Amino acid sequence: MSKGLQGVTGIENLDLKNKRVFIRCDFNVPMENGNITDDTRITATWPTIDYALKQGADVILGSHLGRPKKSEDHKKFSLEPVAEYLRDKYGHEIILVDDPESDAPKALIAGLKKNQIIMLENLRFSAGEEKNSHEFAAQLSSYIDVYINDAFGASHRAHASVSELPRLMPIRGAGFLIQKELAMLDKLLESPRLPYWVIMGGAKVSDKIGVIEKLIDKVDGFIIGGAMAYTFLKAMGVEVGHSLVEREKIEFTGELIKRVKARGKKILLPIDHRVSQSIKSSEVITTPNEKIPDGFLGLDIGPQTEKLFCTELLSAKTVFWNGPMGVFENPKMCQGTFAIAKALSGLEADTIVGGGDTASAAKASGFADMLTHISTGGGASLEYLQGDPLPGIDSLRKGKRGE
Repeated sequence: MSKGLQGVTGIENLDLKNKRVFIRCDFNVPMENGNITDDTRITATWPTIDYALKQGADVILGSHLGRPKKSEDHKKFSLEPVAEYLRDKYGHEIILVDDPESDAPKALIAGLKKNQIIMLENLRFSAGEEKNSHEFAAQLSSYIDVYINDAFGASHRAHASVSELPRLMPIRGAGFLIQKELAMLDKLLESPRLPYWVIMGGAKVSDKIGVIEKLIDKVDGFIIGGAMAYTFLKAMGVEVGHSLVEREKIEFTGELIKRVKARGKKILLPIDHRVSQSIKSSEVITTPNEKIPDGFLGLDIGPQTEKLFCTELLSAKTVFWNGPMGVFENPKMCQGTFAIAKALSGLEADTIVGGGDTASAAKASGFADMLTHISTGGGASLEYLQGDPLPGIDSLRKGKRGE
């Protein structure tokens, strides 16, 4: 069993027949004009939903979507497109309940037919969700028998449906997606095959410090790209023009580089860049070396850096990748990120992608299906790797109230 799942019961070990089973899903999916643009999180949790149905359970699904702040946001952040997607893809009738705190769910469950699934409207429409309200959790618990968490991407949030609700339920467990996520991340912590490389990108060094420090003694090296690379380069005295730099982290980053090298580990930084005078400019040039001239900002690693990074990865047996190499959403600035995805796709290695923007980038590259695992939780995966407790997992363990 995964170390992270000690004391947690898997859904396959629970009796679900004729039980009212609440499955906390992560349907926080990207949308444009009401259309789902990436269904990864939905399809990833369907095996858990399907299993519960086949075991004879009455299924109630709950999730959040986005960050609604006022009632005017309700239409924008409704789960109705997700309900329609599930109906069209899997052929079940999805009954969307507008108010999870009303008596409607209890009444609907009593007459639920075999092909029907209840879905609660966006849980963040209820004020008690983000407050981790006992009252809101108690209301949800009043019409369910079994609680299953399969929302890895929300498990680092101490919210009512993730943290307080399972503590009220004597019968609770983890879905198949949660089990897979933690097994993959535990492999990075406990039993990685060597050589082991960590690729870090994205905007902020501060978001990645905990993971770097946790893995510094386990890895063979770090590859640093994306905007966070400019803070690293600045710490080494390299001019980075107008690139994004976390100035309050420059001194710390310099010390971090020394600590990595003192342990005999490698740290690779960009040796050239794709730059422009603004993020909106259509004119992109490539620098001849690691320096970025005044008036320009780095927006992607350059072709020499791609070759350096990808060559080093050829011998890797384990790779963890979190953070794109540049502004991959722009076709002129996606080459570096896509080159990394292509390189990883050709390795005979455990290649694990840490959710969020990196997952979107991997999918956009066309190589996602050739990677070992793409996490559905960016923030949750980082917090787990750096050793922070995840409320959504801890609340599933035996002896946490409920029993």
